[in-house]
Formats: sequence, C-alpha cells, structure tokens
Amino acid sequence: MTTSPGTDSPSPVAAPTSVTGRRSIAPDLARGVMLVLIAVANVPYFLWGRPTGTGAHSADGSVADRVVQTVAITGIDSRVYPMFAFLFGYGIVQLYTRQLAAGTEQRVARRILRRRHWWMLAFGFVHAALLWYGDILGAYAITGLVLVWLFLRRSDRALAIWASVLVLLSGAFSVLTVVAAASVDSGGTAAATTDANAIPEYGAAMAERVTTWAEIMIPTVVFGFIVPAAVLLGMLAARHRVLDAPAAHAALLRPCAVVGLAIGWGTGLLLALQNLDALPFGPTADWVLLALHTLGGLFGGLGYVAVFGLLAIRLERGGAGAFATAVQALGKRSMSGYLAQSVVFSPLLAAWGLGLGQYLSSWSATLLAVAVWAATVMIAVRLERAGRRGPAETLLRRLAYPR
Repeated sequence: MTTSPGTDSPSPVAAPTSVTGRRSIAPDLARGVMLVLIAVANVPYFLWGRPTGTGAHSADGSVADRVVQTVAITGIDSRVYPMFAFLFGYGIVQLYTRQLAAGTEQRVARRILRRRHWWMLAFGFVHAALLWYGDILGAYAITGLVLVWLFLRRSDRALAIWASVLVLLSGAFSVLTVVAAASVDSGGTAAATTDANAIPEYGAAMAERVTTWAEIMIPTVVFGFIVPAAVLLGMLAARHRVLDAPAAHAALLRPCAVVGLAIGWGTGLLLALQNLDALPFGPTADWVLLALHTLGGLFGGLGYVAVFGLLAIRLERGGAGAFATAVQALGKRSMSGYLAQSVVFSPLLAAWGLGLGQYLSSWSATLLAVAVWAATVMIAVRLERAGRRGPAETLLRRLAYPR
C-alpha cells in the first residue's frame, strides 16, 4: 500500500501475479521455449581461439557443425530477441492493467514500471560485468523506460503508427546497406574486435565485457529499430489480450504465423547459404546480408509468437501435457532461466574459467546449450511444485514493488 501526497487514503497496489494461480498459457510457453533458442544463439560467442565466419559461428567445421550453423542462422539468430522484446512489451501492459484493475493510481502504477525497469538495468549491468557481455536485460530496460514514458497512455493507433515507422526505418537501413555495399570497395577487412571470453585474466575480461555491453550491445538493440518496434507491437497486442485469449484471435494469429515464418526463415536461409559459401559473393558481403537478416528477424520473432498462440489454443482445449507444463514452469521464471545459462556457460567455456570454449565445436556447444536449458526446466518444475518463484524474479519484485 502507498499513500498519495496530500491525502490520508492509501493507493492500493496489486501484488505480483501468483506463481501458482491460473495464467495464460501462450506467454509462459513462448518464454520457456524462447530460452532454449537463446541458449543456442548465445553459446557460439563462448567459443574462442578460432576464426569466425558469419556472426560468431566458426569459419570451419564438420558436416554436423555446418548443419547446426545453418539451422541457427536460418531460424534462431536475430529471431529470438525480437520475440523476447514482443513478450517484454506484452508483460508491461499486463502489469500496468493489473495494477489499474486493483485500484492503483496511474502514477503509482507507472512508478512501479519505472522502478522495475531501472532495477532490470542494474541486473543487466551486473550480468554483463560478471558473466556475459551479450546481456539483453539492460537494453530492454532502457527501451521500457523510454517507451513507457512516451507510449503507455497513447492510443492504439499511435502505437501501430510508430511501430510501422520503426519497421520502415529498419527496412530503409537494409536498403541503404545494400546500396552502400555496391558503391564501396568490398576488398577491405572488418575492424578487429576483442573477444572478452578469450581473455584469461578475469579482471581484464570484466573490463572488456562492460565495454562491449555499453558500446556495442545496448546501442545495437536499443537504436536498431527492431526491438522498440517489437515492444510497441507487444504492448498493442496485450491491450487486446491476443495471447491471453488466443482462440478469439485465431484469424489474426494464423496469417501472422505463416507470413512471419516465411519472411524470417527466408531471409535467414539467405545468410545461412552465404555462411556455407553457396552464394556467388565473397566473405566481405556478410555485412550486406546481415541488415536484411536482422529485419527478417522481426517477422520471424512475431511468427514464433503467433505459433505459440495457436499452440495454446490446442492446449487449452485438450489439456497441456507434462512437457508443455514443464516448459511453462520455466517460462514463469524466464529471467532466472536466462541468467542461469550464463552462470554455466561463462566459467565453463571462457578462457578465465575452465576454457572449454577453445575445444568445443558448433554441434557440441549446441548440445551443451540444450542440456543446460533442460536442467533449468527441471529446476523450474521443482520450484513450481514448491510454489516458489525463481530467485531473480523474487529479488526483482522485492525491489520494484513498494513496501
């Protein structure tokens, strides 16, 4: 309970959603599956001491390595964080709506969101400093702070227009990238960057992680148009309860799934073929296709969200099986599951730890990523049975909600 200035009556504040109460299937299921995709997308960055090809993927490898790389580039890389961003925006409106329904004043509800996002930024900084420079919590926190301030009380039409503008800007950037590539000498080499995971001294690696996170990761995500657009679309979808009541929106979800995956996988396959040297371009053309790949990732991410909405319809009718229920348990604790991956990957694979990233290949690292995700699913199931939140969710709620 909080007291409004100038009054004696407290403004009620809704408690966080019960971890054991009835929740919508689609958002939690999507978050749970999203985490295995995040693990597969991130683990190549922990492999070091070898030349890289497209993105962080190894430039050479066995047939199994090439298969894993092709699948990852086509359907996972740059497709997961727009999906995460959409669900993040969806959650913003869910939290805000629940607070208003409980009688919380609008300014108090907005204050809770601000506190939550500021603490998420702190979580992201600590995560980047201690373990993983590719942290996305901080970038999403900054996006949330800005978009809540600008758009939380704006009309549906305003959200739709600005989301469209951001998508168009990303498309224009992709076109300009191709035009620029055609007008410059493609024989140059890309600037070398330092891989923090290849630094054997922990203090020096920490400094490099923070620098990379602040100078590369956050600007790329926040100012790359894709994440803000996905967050706005998630906020808009939450206002209409698209994932809370997916059966009522099946006519929207079906074409979104088909078109989204067609564009996402199509643009992804183009870059995957470039990674296999199956296209008539040299290696310096990678950066040309990356912009198109990133734009297609937004559609791919939205397509995945739509697929989970359609899957939720079937689960609501026929009942969720043991596997789906277990994945939902992890989805309820997605922040803890996300951070747990770095707790394993960094000390196990980085040069300052056991240094196994020097020896694993693409396919073996992917097996490790899936195994870590499976372990977090089992832990989440145990927490679900005990009626407990994940540790990161518990801490964030204690910090974000007023006493």
